[in-house]
Amino acid sequence: MLRGAHALALDSKGRLAVPTKYRDWLREECDGQLVCTIDISNPCLLLYPLNEWEEIEKKLKSLSSMNPAERRLQRLLLGYASECELDGSGRLLLSTPLRQHAGLDKQIMLIGQLNKFEIWSESRWLEQVNQDIEALPEMDWTSSEKLRDFSL
Repeated sequence: MLRGAHALALDSKGRLAVPTKYRDWLREECDGQLVCTIDISNPCLLLYPLNEWEEIEKKLKSLSSMNPAERRLQRLLLGYASECELDGSGRLLLSTPLRQHAGLDKQIMLIGQLNKFEIWSESRWLEQVNQDIEALPEMDWTSSEKLRDFSL
């Protein structure tokens, strides 16, 4: 499971060092092969172990290239999809177009989301967290059937 928020730094080549606690798991789970693409709803990137990304690709393949909304989703997610491989030091190289899309510079956040990571610029992540926390009191928890029965 991928969880937790990790403050990291990109090096001058656009590489991030995956936290040590995930490296062995990623090498076992997907032989260190990952795919990174854009998030279509937020200014961040999505980093999937290859086996998880292949499930997304199956869903994208089932969409119609004749439907404009479905084609747009395919174009964005597949067009930005970039294969990444853990190097011997546990680093991943993020392509320039991906870094530009998410506004990544030196300080970034790697956020575990169960089956994938989100990659945010540190400043955008802090803004998003503050917005999410501020929205909690006004949320309509009954608008989602799954949230109605959710408890901690």
